[in-house]
Amino acid sequence: MRTFKPNKEQLPLVNEKIRALKVQLITHEGQNVGVVSRDQALRQAEDAQLDLVMITEHGGEGVPVVKIMDLGKALYEKKKKAAEAKRHQKIIQVKEIKVRPKIDNHDFETKMKHAAQFLDTGKRVKMTLWFRGRENAMKEVIGPQLFDRIETALRAAFEEKLVGEKDSRMGQTWSRFYYLKNK
Repeated sequence: MRTFKPNKEQLPLVNEKIRALKVQLITHEGQNVGVVSRDQALRQAEDAQLDLVMITEHGGEGVPVVKIMDLGKALYEKKKKAAEAKRHQKIIQVKEIKVRPKIDNHDFETKMKHAAQFLDTGKRVKMTLWFRGRENAMKEVIGPQLFDRIETALRAAFEEKLVGEKDSRMGQTWSRFYYLKNK
């Protein structure tokens, strides 16, 4: 029994795999020859020692558009461009810090010190308030007070650069993201 392994990317139809009788041909120099038979296009590709590659199945004249090119070289350049784009993209890291409502002052200061270090290195910080048991009955009062305390502590370190996003509330946890404007 054979297993089906799909390719990550579908390869275009090449040379004899193109089944259309008439095709619109573009040479390897980029010149549009027009509508010709498939056999004539294959001969021209063979004479140039290149591949005949289907660009699109339905061209402007209703026939497939094919181009004479080196398929291996084209795939290599496409892969190289994708790697270059991946190398230049910026990855944003998010660090989460969990805080309970009954946090002690020293623990709070330590968590704020960690948050300041993360923000200083260009990371986003997700502050999560975590309510349990009877704390759930008072979370509408305690939650905003604790977020104000967190924001005051972080603003003391970063002044006007700090940006805080809107709270997200899900069940027993409330979260807010912080990041710096210029980083």
